[in-house]
This record gives sequence, C-alpha cells and structure tokens, in this order.
Amino acid sequence: MASLLANGIISGYALQSDREALQTSFLPKLPKIQNVKRIPHSSRLRISTTRAEIDSPSKTIEKPAPGSPDSAEDPIQKFLKRDYKWGFTSDFESFAIPKGLSEKTIRLISARKKEPEWMLKFRLDSYRRFLTMREPTWSDNRYPPINFQDLCYYSEPKQKPKLDSLEEADPKLVDYFNRLGIPLNEQKRLANVAVDAVLDSVSIATTHRKTLEAHGVIFCSISEATQKYPDLVRKYLGRVVPPGDNYYAALNSAVFSDGSFCYIPKDTRCPMDISTYFRINARETGQFERTLIVAEERSFVRYLEGCTAPSYDENQLHAAVVELYCAEDAEIKYSTVQNWYAGNEEGKGGIYNFVTKRGLCEGARSKISWTQVETGSAITWKYPSVVLKGAATVGEFYSVALTNNYQQADTGTKMIHVGKNTRSRIVSKGISAGKSKNCYRGLVQVQPGADNARNFSQCDSMLIGDTAGANTYPYIQVKNRTAQIEHEATTSKIGEDQLFYFQQRGIDHEKAVATMISGFCRDVFNELPLEFAAEVNQLMSLKLEGSVG
Repeated sequence: MASLLANGIISGYALQSDREALQTSFLPKLPKIQNVKRIPHSSRLRISTTRAEIDSPSKTIEKPAPGSPDSAEDPIQKFLKRDYKWGFTSDFESFAIPKGLSEKTIRLISARKKEPEWMLKFRLDSYRRFLTMREPTWSDNRYPPINFQDLCYYSEPKQKPKLDSLEEADPKLVDYFNRLGIPLNEQKRLANVAVDAVLDSVSIATTHRKTLEAHGVIFCSISEATQKYPDLVRKYLGRVVPPGDNYYAALNSAVFSDGSFCYIPKDTRCPMDISTYFRINARETGQFERTLIVAEERSFVRYLEGCTAPSYDENQLHAAVVELYCAEDAEIKYSTVQNWYAGNEEGKGGIYNFVTKRGLCEGARSKISWTQVETGSAITWKYPSVVLKGAATVGEFYSVALTNNYQQADTGTKMIHVGKNTRSRIVSKGISAGKSKNCYRGLVQVQPGADNARNFSQCDSMLIGDTAGANTYPYIQVKNRTAQIEHEATTSKIGEDQLFYFQQRGIDHEKAVATMISGFCRDVFNELPLEFAAEVNQLMSLKLEGSVG
C-alpha cells in the first residue's frame, strides 16, 4: 500500500536521523536544533499559515426509510444508485499460473515473460526483501488481512494479438475492448492519443507506435522494453521507487507483470498524448503493473491513465508502482481517472487499490505534475509524490477524491524539497457521501539545503449527508529558515439551505448537487486534459447520485 510512510516518502532522500523514525511512523522526527535565535514575525519564513472554516450549522435533508415511497421517488437517491456500467466480464480463454506466492511463483512469471537473468535477480531480491517486512497498519483504512497465498499473480488471454497486428487475436478480446471504449483496431483507434491496453497481467496492444518512433519516442509495454531496450530499463527501474521502499513496492517489484514504458529523448516534445488503460478481468487475480516514464533534457510528455474492473463479490488486489524521472528542463504531466469497481451498496466486493507513485525532478528546472480523479475502488491507499532534487524544480498535485457507500480512501501527496529555489503546489478536494471515509494525508518537507523553497497547500473537504466522514492530516517539516510554507483548509457541507436556494430558482436537487460539486472541484478539473473532460463529468454524476436525500 502506497502509504505515506510505507510509501517511503523520503527513502534515499531523508536525513540519516529520520530513517529510523520512518520505519514506524508516517511523520519523521525532526532532529533537535540547538542555540537557534527566535525568528521575528516579519521574517520571510511563514510556516503553516492555516485557515479552517466550517459552514454555519444547517439542517441536512432527512433520509427516507429504505423501501419507503419517498425513498423510491427521491431524485438524489436515484442519482446515487446507478449501476457501474463497466462491471461486465468476458469468457475468452485465459492461461493462469497456480495460486500462491513463493520463489517458484517469481520464477514462473519471469520464465513466462522470457526475461534476462538480471531481471530475475531483481525480482528474487525484491521478494526476499518483502519477506522481511511487515504490512503497515497506521492508515485510516480498515480491512481484513490479505491472504497472499490465495491470489493468482499472472493471467493472460491464450490468443493475444501479435506485434502491430490483431489477426491472431481472439475476436472476443477485440470486442471486449471496443465495449470498454478502447478500440484496438487501427482504423478505429483514438486519433490523438497513443494507447497501451493492459488486461490482467499482459499488454494487449499499443497504438500509434510508428508515429512515435518517427520522433524517437519509445512507448511500449515494460515487458517488451526489457527485451528491446534492456540498458534503459536496467538504468531506471527502481531508481525512483527502490524495491525496499515499502511493503507493497517490494511485492510489486517481485511479481510485477506488465505496464507501460515511455522514453522521451532530448529536445523532444512527444507528438501526442500517451495513455495506458488497465483492466482486470480474471477472478481471484491481482494486478501488479509497473509503469516507468523517463523524460530526458528539455523534453515534454503528457500521460493519461484509466482503469476499470468487473463487479465481482470478492475483493481483488491492485498493487502498482509508477516511477517518473525528469532530467534538466524536462516536464511530465501525469493524469489519472481511477474508476476501479468500488463494491456494492453494502460494501461487498471491490478493488483494494494500494499504489506507490513517485516522481524525481533530478535535473534543474524540471517539472512534474500529478492530476487525479479518484472515484472507484473499495479502498484507496496512495500518495503520488515528487522529490524536488534539482535547483528551481517544480512539483504539483491536483486531486479530487470521491467516496460513497462504504468506500475508504487514505490518499494525498508528498513534496520533498531538496534543491534550492524549489516550488510545490498542492490542491486537494475530498468529497464524502454515504457511509464512506475520506482521508487526506500530506507531507511537505523542506530539507536543510533547500534555500528559498516555496509551498502552497489547499485541502478542502465536502460532506454530503450526515453519515460520511472526512479527515485531514497535514504534516509540515521545515529545516531551512528561508522557506515559505502556506497551508489552508476548509470543510463544508451540502445541506438543506443550499439546496433550497437552488430550488427557489427552479433548479432540481440533482442539478443543484452537480453544480455545487463542479464548482468545488473546478481548480482540479481545469488541470485535466480535454480527453478526460467528458469522462470525468459523467463519472462525477454517476458516483454522486443519491448522496443527499
């Protein structure tokens, strides 16, 4: 689980005195500083300028008893209870290795993928490290213990497409992705987006390869990259998120199946957006993809990520690792619309989404932006982060996390300022409905050498109804007196007064809620690429139906 601590926010970048603390707590202990004079109020250092607001008390709309006539007619209840339209499955033939986790499992995966010896060693070393670690328990998420021996770690369709050809693919497989809105056929492919489609443990197809190759851009599955570009993979794999970083990063490093690899050479602006669509189909199978994006000097790339899963009654594990590397003057924009199956209204089924995402701005003036809309999965545990190592580097995080019914989310970000004149910005919007729990947990750390570091954080929570919960845990560590850190937070609630205001003007409940949510999330939605705009608007309406009433 990409936990803030377990995520290893600072692994490799923490002060030595912090490392021991990181083993047991999200918040590293600061070393005591002796003989330091008090800083005048007018100093340039402003630590945690904080504002917290809670709307004046208002009556919430009483919920009709389940099964009553009023309940059936309430438009907001209908709005919340639409079906998850991506919950279908397919019966195409698949191959899967036996359940269980052992060195034999690791060797089976590696042999199936025809990997070189150095990759097998990387996996085995990671597995042995995993065996020495304990799963962290400090998050707000609550779930039964995971039986890692009862999972299948590799599954793939028997009839997969050959490289750049769908001729030998199972027709059911092609129809399956067409139904998901991800056409693999060359004539029907998305015009301005190159897509890598990943099903269970393997990449099925990658579009627009020739166009990208003409510009020197490498975009393929990480399995193919290991075969064709071993030197690049070996150089960067585990550089940003090492196998021992945290519990689930170690598991992923041992059993990762497929994912995307993207390499942007020097002085190149990727000619189109690149995207990966992750889909789980097989029952009792975990998905452990690995994504690696490298942007060399003065390059730029925008990456889009989407995901869905069938509506199974059993929980499934998704434990991924994403590594971003930026050289001097490079920029990566990474956008995610996370829509894993969240379970039914009683909290049965759904995906456990435990992910480690981190970017490293190593070169001067490089920039990494994370933008995410989290609406799915039964449990979400992830903290997309940026290590600002180079001088004048920039990290940004824009997030909307929406939970409903019995969903749980413990998510946020970490901005680690290492270099001089670094800047970071955090805008987080949490929306809680039903009986869900939504937690923002964020860390801003300014290390001693980060002169003139700047950070602004805005964490806003919205409660819908009277049974949901929202928590905010901001951690601020400043070890350089020239830094300027600002943090503000608000908590608001959709209640009877706001809805009555809209009704007076002839706007019904459903449109009123949609309007308020849209305004609340505007700062994040404005950062999303146009390709995601329609999908996000549809998702928000689907997920919020019935949240007030």
